[in-house]
Amino acid sequence: MNWPPALVGALALLALSTALGLLWKARSGRARRAPAALSPVLTPAELADAAGTPALFGSRATLLQFSTEFCARCPQTRVLLAGVAAAHEGVRTVEIDLGQRADLARRFRIMQTPTVLVLDASGAVHTRIGGAPERRTLTHAIEQILGEDSHVAAIR
Repeated sequence: MNWPPALVGALALLALSTALGLLWKARSGRARRAPAALSPVLTPAELADAAGTPALFGSRATLLQFSTEFCARCPQTRVLLAGVAAAHEGVRTVEIDLGQRADLARRFRIMQTPTVLVLDASGAVHTRIGGAPERRTLTHAIEQILGEDSHVAAIR
């Protein structure tokens, strides 16, 4: 049976786009640990807003969200980060609009929004999450920095 070349091409394109979509979905929202040697240390001044006001970091950890004005999942991620930060003493959130800070998008190679970086008290990046994170993923990343065990924290 001879298949028309257009049909073969269309089926190949469909298979490729499906595979790429599944790969993208599998990687979205997953935490990746930042290698210590490549982990930049950020300062509040580096993340200043357009008016030059430095960001307010947490005394123990900071959840840094990169977003854009047109990001559909950024508002729900903002709410999630605020809830996780409120559940842990000394943890704050900072949100950066990449429309105003394109330099940071290039520096951190942000390819999707939201992207969340989990920083320790010194401003070192410990974890990177591309896409909308899950609560348990964020909680685990924070607890690793704070040295807490989720079972112990749940009892308190």
